[in-house]
Amino acid sequence: MTASRWIAVSLAIGLVVYVVERRVLGNQPNRSIVTDVWQGIVVGAVLGFSTAQILARFWAVKVNGWITMFGCGVPGKGMLFRAACAQIFPGPVNVPQEAMYWTTSKDGAGHKLNGRHVYMMHFPPGGLPPNDAFWSLTMGDAKNRFVANPINRYSVSDRSGLVPNADGSVDIYVQNTAPASHESNWLPAPAGKFILWLRVYIPGAAILDGKYNVPPMVEVE
Repeated sequence: MTASRWIAVSLAIGLVVYVVERRVLGNQPNRSIVTDVWQGIVVGAVLGFSTAQILARFWAVKVNGWITMFGCGVPGKGMLFRAACAQIFPGPVNVPQEAMYWTTSKDGAGHKLNGRHVYMMHFPPGGLPPNDAFWSLTMGDAKNRFVANPINRYSVSDRSGLVPNADGSVDIYVQNTAPASHESNWLPAPAGKFILWLRVYIPGAAILDGKYNVPPMVEVE
């Protein structure tokens, strides 16, 4: 959804709240301070959540199906920015100089990731995430939980023994069943929908400057 459409939705929500408050709730004969306070809490929560959702989509950077936000974890960014970050990255996050995060539930073509398909993530020679610590790619099911699998592998990283191709490129195979002759580079997926998280610790300048693009998840089967 575009930013202009989200603004229109926000205005529509505001209009509905106004009508409900003035025409419905305002005419209740048994109104009291308690009911008014509860109405304010409910309306405020709805508007706060909606605003965070809108701002998250406005500030998020989306490339090749991957979503990130620059500046999450930086002190002094303000409550609305922190709320927007929390919509994309629930839980604590570090300042960008310590870690950058990406997430996706779609392939590069915009289709939902699903274990019924076979995916490949291709890093060209020299194209692995630049960092001074390490990076990891983590699998989560549709509810963002670890996925049980026969080799007890829940993520792959530069420390998991990925085998490069002859030209130095690296392919990561994301699928439900083990890929023939490529199990070292296999990230097991569930049978249904799933989510991926990429984390890069002590990221390089290309990441911090926004010049590095995470390769897309490509459906190959």
